[in-house]
Amino acid sequence: MLLALYEIRTTRDEREAGVRNIKNTIVAGLMAACLGNPALAYETITVSEGGTLTGRVTLEGKVPKPKGYNLVTLPDQYYCGRISDGQGWRILQPFQVGPAGEFREVVVYLEGIEKGKPFDEGGIPQIEAKDCLFVPFTTVVRGDQTVTVVNMDPVMHDIQAYETSQLGPRVLFNVPLPMNPQHPRNLKDRSDAGLYHKHMAGPPMKQLVNLNKGRRVFVMQCGFHAYMESWGLAITNPYFAKTDEQGRFAMTNVPPGTYRLVVWHPYIRTVIEQTVTIGPKGTVEADIVVPAPIGRLYANEVMDHPYVRYNVPEETQREIDPMIQRQDH
Repeated sequence: MLLALYEIRTTRDEREAGVRNIKNTIVAGLMAACLGNPALAYETITVSEGGTLTGRVTLEGKVPKPKGYNLVTLPDQYYCGRISDGQGWRILQPFQVGPAGEFREVVVYLEGIEKGKPFDEGGIPQIEAKDCLFVPFTTVVRGDQTVTVVNMDPVMHDIQAYETSQLGPRVLFNVPLPMNPQHPRNLKDRSDAGLYHKHMAGPPMKQLVNLNKGRRVFVMQCGFHAYMESWGLAITNPYFAKTDEQGRFAMTNVPPGTYRLVVWHPYIRTVIEQTVTIGPKGTVEADIVVPAPIGRLYANEVMDHPYVRYNVPEETQREIDPMIQRQDH
């Protein structure tokens, strides 16, 4: 009887040990999948025969309508209304497009480069809250990199950052963005309006952008002023650029090879890419045409007819003075 009990207990212990081994193996595999394989990480090497990639990005079609925000429904309407349409509305246009279709402030990057030049150690990316805007509108970061956010305004802001993908959003950080205490406080006093142009930096807030594996896009908004937004893209190699006022971009010291050239803009939902082959010490010109998205892109799109929007009283319109910029719809 004792021998039988011993054999049963031994068999049960062996089964439990086997289950534990299987669980440990699964957990180890999941951790490896989440953390990524270090062997696949980008490697810095000396590029002896690197080439140059230049090009131009244009938007083809009608530029999408901007977003509209009723300043009366949000805080700091007098200060933030210094950029407005003169009717009490703040306009946010995510698409920066020149007269000939020059698509500005879009990110262009190469996929498929595992070895190459080092990342530019130009410091931590910085986003400024200035005139109730987040500047720049698009930011490029490395994975698990810290960004600095600074308040240049005489009003409080609240930074809320989310990673976003088809899997849904996840909060990255949510912290107040204090202002410089030396700013004047009476924002409705128009006689002191000139003082508000002296932007003074508040305490810098450093936050870690720790994106989940497989996610590369994050968005930052202000919890007080809904029209303040900034988008970021996490890159895996240093071969990227942002288009300038002419829609042009350039990448240098690219290892010879064939890669995918990708164009990214937060409100372009389709993948825009093309294949490029760069020879030793060669120069390649790549012009990319992006079809303008059609249809309604956001719920608060500016309407053609003012009667479909919430009205702002005329007295309030007169008080909200667009001293810096009178925006068009």
